[in-house]
This record gives sequence, C-alpha cells and structure tokens, in this order.
Amino acid sequence: MMNRRTLLKNLALAAPAAWLPSVVAGLNWSPLAPAASPFQPTWDSLAQYQTPEWYRDAKFGLWAHWGPQCQPERGDWYARGMYQEGSDQYKYHVEKYGHPSKFGFKDVINEWKAEQWNPDELLALYKKAGAKYFVCLANHHDNFDLYNSSHQPWNSTRLGPKKDLVGGWAKAAKKQGLRFGVSVHAAHTWSWLETAQRADKAGPLAGVPYDGKITAAAGQGTWWQGYDPQALYAQNHPLSENSQDNSMIHRQWDWGNGVTPPSKEYCDKFYNRTVELLDKYEPDVVYFDDTALPLWPVNDAGLRIAAHMYNTSAQRHGGRNEAVILGKILTLEQRKCLVWDIERGQSNQIEPLPWQTCTCIGQWHYDRRIYNNHGYKSAKTVIHTLVDVVSKNGNLLLSVPVRGNGSIDDQERAIVEGIAAWMQVNGESIYGTRPWKIFGEGPAQEGAAALSAQGFNEGKGKPFGAEDIRYVTKGKIIYATALGWPTNGRLLLKSLAAGGPHYASKVKQIELLGVPGKLKFEHTKDGLTVVLPAQKPNDIAYALKIMPA
Repeated sequence: MMNRRTLLKNLALAAPAAWLPSVVAGLNWSPLAPAASPFQPTWDSLAQYQTPEWYRDAKFGLWAHWGPQCQPERGDWYARGMYQEGSDQYKYHVEKYGHPSKFGFKDVINEWKAEQWNPDELLALYKKAGAKYFVCLANHHDNFDLYNSSHQPWNSTRLGPKKDLVGGWAKAAKKQGLRFGVSVHAAHTWSWLETAQRADKAGPLAGVPYDGKITAAAGQGTWWQGYDPQALYAQNHPLSENSQDNSMIHRQWDWGNGVTPPSKEYCDKFYNRTVELLDKYEPDVVYFDDTALPLWPVNDAGLRIAAHMYNTSAQRHGGRNEAVILGKILTLEQRKCLVWDIERGQSNQIEPLPWQTCTCIGQWHYDRRIYNNHGYKSAKTVIHTLVDVVSKNGNLLLSVPVRGNGSIDDQERAIVEGIAAWMQVNGESIYGTRPWKIFGEGPAQEGAAALSAQGFNEGKGKPFGAEDIRYVTKGKIIYATALGWPTNGRLLLKSLAAGGPHYASKVKQIELLGVPGKLKFEHTKDGLTVVLPAQKPNDIAYALKIMPA
C-alpha cells in the first residue's frame, strides 16, 4: 500500500492544480513544502556533505549480514563458491544438495525459511550491548532482495521466507530507539555470479552447464514456474576477461580490467530497486559494498542514489541531512562526499573526517565450522578494536553472523553479552567523544600493520597490552583507556607528562570507570602515574576518567 506522501505526489502529477487543495484536505494531511535539492549527482556537489552529529556520537553499530547464503552455513560468498568446481563450497553443495546444474543457488533460496527469526528479541539484545545503530542486509551479490521490492521479483516476500525482512528489522530497530541502516551489495551480481555460467571440466557431468544461464521457459512444472532466473542471476551476457580465474573478480571490482560492461537495463534496475528501498524504509545509514559508489565509473546510478538519499533525508529532518552513506576504497576527494569504510581493518592515525571500520566476529555469512572450532572473536578483541577506532575519529560496525534459521548461536550470544557488560559500565568513554591531540601510545602502534587495499590489516600488528593507551576527550575531560592491566598496579600515561607538549593542565581527579571512589596519582615530567585498585573491574579494558583542575 502506498503511503500518503506517495499518493499525494501521484495525484499532484495527474490532477489539475485547481483541485489539489481539496485532495490534500480529503487526506487530512499537510503537504510538505517543495523540497530543496542542494545535492546534485556529481562528486563536486556531494562534497558539500557533513557527517551528522548523531553518527559521530554513536560510535558503535551492529549488523545482521544475513540472507539466503547463510542457509547452507558454509561461509562467505556461497552463491559464487558453489559454482567453483573443486572448491570447498562446491564439494559441500554437491554432497548436501546435488550438482549445480540441477540444484542451483535459486534452489538454495527455496530451502531458506528463516523460521526462528525474532528481530525484536535480537534488537533488544543489541541495544543492551550498546549499539546505537543497526544495519541489516538488503541484498547481497546474490541479487536477492530481502524486502518488498516491486522491481525484483526474486525477493523475500515472494520466495524463501516469504517475509519482509528489511521491514521487520526496521520496525524492531525503531522500537528500540536505534538508528536504522541497510547494506546494499547487488551492483556486482553481473560479474560476481559469472561462475554460474561454467560447467564441470571433469567427472560424470563434465560439460553440462550449471544453471547460470537458465531462462523462465525451463521452469514449467517446477517450484519456480513463472519466475525468470535471469532476473536473479543476470548472466545473459558474455563472460568478462579471464573470468575462469576466480581471483579476477577482485581486480575488476572497480569495473575495469576487462570486466564485461553492465547493460543499461541492469544499471537502471539497480537504481530503481535501491531508490525504492530508501523511500520505503527510510534508513539513515546505507553501506555500499563498492569502490566508491555502486557502478561507478561506468554508470552514474550510484551518484544519483547518493544525491537522492541526502536530499530526501534533509526533507524528512527539517532541512538537516542526517543520512550516512558508507563507501570503500575512496580517494581523498571522495571521502568528503561519503563516510569512508575500512573493511576488517583500521587507520593508523587520527583521520580528519569521520570514518568507520566494518568487521565481523566470524565470517560475513554464517559458517558452522567457526562455531564448532570455537573460532569467533572474543568480546575483548571487539572492545579493543572499538577503543582503538574511536580514538582515531572512527566508528565500529560489527557483524554478528546470523544462522540460516534467523537465530544466533550460544557462543555468539555470550560474546554479545560480554560486550554489553563492558559497555554498560564504560560507555561514557566511548559515546559522544572526540579524538584528543594524539590517539594513543604504546608498543602496538609502533608495530601497526599498514592498510591493504580497502582494509584487511586487523590482527596483523602487535597485540595490545597494558602499555597501550588510547585517548579521547569529552569537553575538558580526557578518557584514557588501557588495553591491559599492569602487573605492578601502577599505570603510566606518558603522553600526559607535566610540562609536556600535549597536556598543559593540572589534574584534579581521576576515576576508574566501574570502581567507586577516586584514584591516587602522581603528575610529573615523566607522565601521569595512576595507582590502580587491587581488584581489576573486568578482564577487557580499563577506562580512566581524568578531570582537570
């Protein structure tokens, strides 16, 4: 059902101006003034962007990177890997479901029912864990829309779960008072699913094509009768150069290096799907899994989507743009237009503009083997990442993998509860803070790993310890968080040395969050030495609240 604003817009286009006021009166609704459109679909125009304060204050978001590729519980990029002969996912698929010429990814979608999905329960848990915003998957490279999409018949309201998943997440987020976001990945289906055009090179079915180029005509008498698989797979085109090389997709991510150019029809469909998503669910955050913006530079769809989101956000919020668009692998100029997202990694400095790390406690798509092997990131690792990122003017968006059935497992729940316990005590050292003059001190930063491509440097540096301190400010207060507990019970903050280059004030009082009372300290030219209590308040990280005289 269309909302009143859409109905009024349609009537206004069709109706004589003379009787438009009576239409408005009949709806008992006051029309908005015509929206100004300060943002145009150009990089120069998008450079007007200012990151909203709500996002800068929020610091921490949680993400449900959940779709039909989670149903097999076999890890990332299943819809691509199942068509790569000899790969782990191919072998798993053949054993579990059958050969991909007979049981393709479209059939995996049909197996997916999300029967244990309870967004209200999960979002209440995520709010308890300290998340200030929540992001759900709207579609992945598999091209399946997880919302009521009028432009993509392959969507979760018609097939698979037969539920509006984005709508359910959005409602639950609103109920918890969380800002809502979506992640959009479908711009890359065109080349990403080219593996579905292959056939086995060996074995009893050698040469038999997988189902990547199957058409609607083959669906007669099947469960998918009436649906065109090409609307999902989008493989009615020649293969890109070196498509048989499985790693080529990474080199062609920016639509170069011999990728077959996407058709205008494909680009237009992506634009229409995405604008409908933004208009129908009104997210404040959109994460694009693209180099800069979707389909850039071969098509301007991404630029048009970005301008549309900024302009409609300003219209909804009284002229104030509260939208956040996250993009990866951005130039310095593009970082003025969007918020830079670093995948599974972090910057080694205080960034002049707000940015974000996105990472996951396991694989992006649920992998049961990580559960079986107890391989998730710990709550301690997550908090250390958060503290480090926030000290450098960043946010952390953390994915908790969701099982195919819509639940999270008991190990994941324990990790989220561990994050919650720390955040409930120490959240004031995170939320609403801003970077200090330097982000920190200690051995870990001296051995920090450089960024690789759009990220992927997490866990490659020295491990954090008691000498690794991260600083942030809130007004005149400094929060210094130690990422370990010193063995002698005394913590030395060298960067706060009396008479040093960074801190000219005298210290009035120091508290350790989670512990009542004031701490003893000495302030000398060597640094600020703090005497810690005999009992440490947790096993994760220790936030000192330092108040000037």
